[in-house]
Amino acid sequence: MSANKKHLVPTSGTYPTGFKVTGIHCGIKKKGIKDLALIVSDRPCTAASVFTTNVFKAAPVLISREILEKRSGQNIYGLITNSGCANAVTGVKGIENAKKMSDEVSKLVGVESSTLVMSTGVIGQHLPIEKIVQGINSAYQKVTEGTHEGWMEAAEAFMTTDTFPKLRSDRFVLPSGLSYNMAGITKGAGMIHPNMATLLATIVTDAPISAPLLNEALKYAVDRSFNSISIDGDTSTNDTFAIFANGAAASDQGKIINDVKSQDYLQFRDDLTNFAADLAKLVVKDGEGATKFVTIHVKGAPTFSDAKKVASTISTSALVKTALFGQDANWGRVLCAVGYSGVSSIIPNKVSVSFIPTDGSAPLKLLVFGEPENVDEERALEILKQEDLEISVDLGIGNEEAKMWTCDFSYDYIKINAEYRS
Repeated sequence: MSANKKHLVPTSGTYPTGFKVTGIHCGIKKKGIKDLALIVSDRPCTAASVFTTNVFKAAPVLISREILEKRSGQNIYGLITNSGCANAVTGVKGIENAKKMSDEVSKLVGVESSTLVMSTGVIGQHLPIEKIVQGINSAYQKVTEGTHEGWMEAAEAFMTTDTFPKLRSDRFVLPSGLSYNMAGITKGAGMIHPNMATLLATIVTDAPISAPLLNEALKYAVDRSFNSISIDGDTSTNDTFAIFANGAAASDQGKIINDVKSQDYLQFRDDLTNFAADLAKLVVKDGEGATKFVTIHVKGAPTFSDAKKVASTISTSALVKTALFGQDANWGRVLCAVGYSGVSSIIPNKVSVSFIPTDGSAPLKLLVFGEPENVDEERALEILKQEDLEISVDLGIGNEEAKMWTCDFSYDYIKINAEYRS
């Protein structure tokens, strides 16, 4: 891990009650690198998930979706995750292996079909299932509740080309006075452009919330977090974002959140959205070969969907991303992406574009109401040399806005992916 990434790795945390977690090496990867993560609850959870829209859905995606549908998002107890092998495009055997992983944990917790599965790594290879089953049993003997060490071990076991473990935790208070905790793990550095979820991510909480409302909150949050990041425009076969809520925080404090109009639900939804966004940003900060973290902020749109479409188009433009790496203030590439985004209501002479530095210094206007500014190239270079910056696009035709978080394309991105299996 490079020195400039160390500050992104937490040294302590506040974790939800009732969840036990660990990460171990079971033999998928070499040299004792952690490759199996286990999270189990000491009581039944409500759960929800969003999955990849890629036609070639991986076996763990199919099995997890089947379990959630069978149980209507209730009485779920755990999650088992392996890295090093995606178990994707692996036919009938792949389905059998994913089910074995789920069944083995379910047997240990004593509740049939109660465990979701995630896998990540190389596509088209079969899992060493015997090693994984042995690893599950070893991990179950090791799980401990609420320790930062256990959560860090699990986060490390999620990693593939990641350069640091991605873990966050926090404590929240609802309007009713109920306090609860949330913890989340994600992984990803490449093949990142979600179209429902992205890569692998899980959030667990001890808040008490019904399965239908948890599902609603997740769908709202994912559009504004994990569906708002892009590294290279590729949507994986394994994308899964799952959330578990065991209600342990409310055992003596109140009732389950079950009213979509209640202040407690709305606050929980917003807490989840902000927490998921912070977690998702870690993926972009670890983008393969990335040298910049870039916020694309589109405002003045007729609808959220329109703003999101424009932001997504800019964030996936290879010409924009390479210009950012080259520190070239070629704002014409940004404007070009706006123009081919597919939003038909855009009016050229109402569009404005600016670079917004994150150091608090003055923004640099590039285009104002369709008219180009006399750009100070030296000032533009100062902004583009910074590690973090924002590209602001105001369409001038509405009140809705959206953000995407992305990075640049560097020489190292090519090298990392050209040598991925070597």
